[in-house]
Amino acid sequence: MEFSHIPVMPSEVLEGLSLTQGIYVDGTLGGGGHSKLILDRLPCDSRLIGIDRDQNAIAAATKHIANDMFTPVHGNFHDIPQILQNLNIPVVDGVLLDLGVSSHQLDTAERGFSYRFDGPLDMRMDQSSASSSTAYDIINTYAEKDLADIFFNYGEERYSRRIARAICETRKSSPIKTTAELAGLIERTSPKQKYGSPHPAMRTFMAVRIAVNNELTPLGSVLANIVNCLKPGGRIAVITFHSLED
Repeated sequence: MEFSHIPVMPSEVLEGLSLTQGIYVDGTLGGGGHSKLILDRLPCDSRLIGIDRDQNAIAAATKHIANDMFTPVHGNFHDIPQILQNLNIPVVDGVLLDLGVSSHQLDTAERGFSYRFDGPLDMRMDQSSASSSTAYDIINTYAEKDLADIFFNYGEERYSRRIARAICETRKSSPIKTTAELAGLIERTSPKQKYGSPHPAMRTFMAVRIAVNNELTPLGSVLANIVNCLKPGGRIAVITFHSLED
């Protein structure tokens, strides 16, 4: 599977950023679709910093984009102020964030993001970080109440307690190691779905991914910190399809 180079909501992104000559940040680089869109419309002597915590994304975007104004950075958009400081950039003209998981991450079985493919329970966006918890760690070590809270608060899963209880009962015999095992357990635990309904594991998988990558906890403060990195009149454009992110 390859990262998608097709930008989401391109006209809205360009309208939101209102590009002029200057310095911009794509804080969620992915396959580089948005970055290339921005670079193709930036005047000469501008600069775009592309940040992603997924090293595969950095490699894919760098391969896709051939532009001297582009600077890829392996990092987290939460750390934009520090990243800009490291690059000796005091302020920027605009920042783009496309929150959530990429299609490449979902469609790559060995990344463990999706209930649709069998793979290890990983879900780390930054696999180079050996110290961070994986989905396996959360599913197999967290207390029942903590699991239920994650499923409900991050996934808005109405059967969170039932699913958490089933997980804790199952792992007494042996650990839950794969996405297929977890998805199957949730499917057996949840009420029968109507035809055409989303998979019963969808919300739980989303919740675990958010917990693994700490996607929601610092978002408010992150946005406030990014505002401080903008020039007067600068803009932040944020794409989100998740009610809690909204």
